[in-house]
Amino acid sequence: MANLDTKTISEFKTKLAGGGARPNLFEVSLASLPSGIKAQGAKWDPIQQGDFKFLCKSAQLPGSTVPAVSVPFRGRILKVAGDRTFDDWTITVINDENFRVRTAFEQWANGMSKLDDGTGIVNPSAYMADAQVRQLGRAKLSESTDNNVGAGGYNSILRTYKFYDIFPTEVGAIDLSYDSSDTIEEFTVTFAIQYYAVGRDSADKAIAGQVAIPDTLSAYTKPKTSATSGKPPTGKNPVVPGGSGTAGARPPGVGPGGQGPGP
Repeated sequence: MANLDTKTISEFKTKLAGGGARPNLFEVSLASLPSGIKAQGAKWDPIQQGDFKFLCKSAQLPGSTVPAVSVPFRGRILKVAGDRTFDDWTITVINDENFRVRTAFEQWANGMSKLDDGTGIVNPSAYMADAQVRQLGRAKLSESTDNNVGAGGYNSILRTYKFYDIFPTEVGAIDLSYDSSDTIEEFTVTFAIQYYAVGRDSADKAIAGQVAIPDTLSAYTKPKTSATSGKPPTGKNPVVPGGSGTAGARPPGVGPGGQGPGP
């Protein structure tokens, strides 16, 4: 009969790095609202950014799903990896009396679909933004036993998740009642996300001391948008889609549409 070594509480203590990560140590940041939303008058200045870091009281480290695709073969089922999907991301925000944070999210949602007639911004680059959630440690240094090393008063950043191209799909209701006492209003905001990366800063650079997943990002640059219309800027000679020249230009001897001799 096989035996299994006994595990002691002292051995367990040595395996629990830093005493364990704490779910109440985190920070959510939203550096900017989308360009098209700001062009409509929504504000997200350093005051709102700072308020949001304090007032966002709950969030999640994101999840995703890679389903199995079943392929029948001679009475058996082969399971292969399917297409990854990303769960919605929901945060809870404490509401204060100036309503600045809630107002910004309501303006964001209104910019995508107006309350009165349903019209809105149609360029995704003009209504999507990036956000981050950071898991914090209890000490200045990861797994440290002393929070007063050096200057002190710091939390280490254990893990950073960056969400790309998010937008709010729901700004939650705030319940009002005469029966409510000894409580502060709060509301939820649910975001659709395109994807996320681990261990990346706001400039998409790998963060020292964190494992970057994926280790390299696809070389994609968001198109710049106009500050007034939210549309990509156009020059005098826009590039022809799928080509390398400018609109209206064609090689000598080639007619319109590439058929026959040119003028």
